Amino acid sequence: MEPMTTTTRLLPPLRIGPLEVDTPVVLAPMAGVTNAAFRRLCREHGGGLYVAEMVTSRALVERTPESLRIIAHDPDEKPRSVQVYGVDPATIAAAVKMIAEEDRADHIDMNFGCPVPKVTRRGGGAVLPWKRDLFKEIVRAAVREASKFDIPVTVKMRKGVDDDHLTYLDAGRTAEKEGAAAVALHARTAAEYYSGNADWEAIARLKETVKSVPVLGNGDIWQAEDALRMVEQTGCDGVVVGRGCMGRPWLFADLQAAFEGREDRVRPGLRMVADTIYRHGELMVAHFDDDEDKGMRELRKHMSWYLKGYPVGGEVRRSLGLISTLAELRQILDTLDLEAGYPGEEAEGPRGRQGSPRVPSCPEGWLDTQDITPDLEKRLREAELSVSGG
Repeated sequence: MEPMTTTTRLLPPLRIGPLEVDTPVVLAPMAGVTNAAFRRLCREHGGGLYVAEMVTSRALVERTPESLRIIAHDPDEKPRSVQVYGVDPATIAAAVKMIAEEDRADHIDMNFGCPVPKVTRRGGGAVLPWKRDLFKEIVRAAVREASKFDIPVTVKMRKGVDDDHLTYLDAGRTAEKEGAAAVALHARTAAEYYSGNADWEAIARLKETVKSVPVLGNGDIWQAEDALRMVEQTGCDGVVVGRGCMGRPWLFADLQAAFEGREDRVRPGLRMVADTIYRHGELMVAHFDDDEDKGMRELRKHMSWYLKGYPVGGEVRRSLGLISTLAELRQILDTLDLEAGYPGEEAEGPRGRQGSPRVPSCPEGWLDTQDITPDLEKRLREAELSVSGG
């Protein structure tokens, strides 16, 4: 870690309804990544608001075991944050009511940003705000049920479906009017997926539009300095970090330092990386009820992210992709050159999904009008009923 110097705190704590988050940083929900094990690992490094993986409202209403696992939190995890997705206001209301009545969260985020085809083709995620009234009804239903228990509801969204169907300014105004406690913008369209560069200027425009609640920026934050630049350029009240922390939970230490006006940054050598991987493995096994095989299978996807830029040969990397026990993991990690230092820029930069632009999958006729026709309303209810997984 580099020497510590102190300057001036850049941003005040983030206020989301009754909650105060000292470090204005939010961990973006990522399917298969931000489970309780990874969230604990991140919390061990720095402050922020750590959101669980997205869960469907239908799965919560049906109380599927996996959906309940997704929204489970460690006893010391405060505030407890979950993200809910759905396309039917009544089902959303029922899911939020269940979470609130059973005291399963302190904060609920609504997903209107997912660009994945299996979500958008049902009219959900990043394409849903195109249907203005449906978006309004969903936010209103969630806020109505959550507010009975003083639980703040926030909205996470994208710029729109594509450049010809932008929704974020209207959606931001609607969310603010309907009682959302904050809005977050991933500054890409659904069509852009994770490609290219995020449009931070859109975050600035949203901040100018939404005046009474915090506006959070998301997109292309790979290191603490990116977060500082985003705040400076857009005026946003905090940042949302997704792919940048994959294989780098210590990024939250850097972000906390940056927002507190300190210049110290974590620059891990391979020994620290190996120790973090093993710690992650232990937490994974505990999360899956001491099932080592399940925990190790879930950990495998993280290996390439952790080892990006480090001098680890292909054979060792392949072996780490086949681990099934903690003992195997420890044995392989001990063969690494643990005295190897931080490799610099090779370990930084983009990671995870990127891909190329694509035409979003939408329900038939979705973009023809921003209104909901009776036929489309029926199809949306059927789509909601067909989603039962976590």
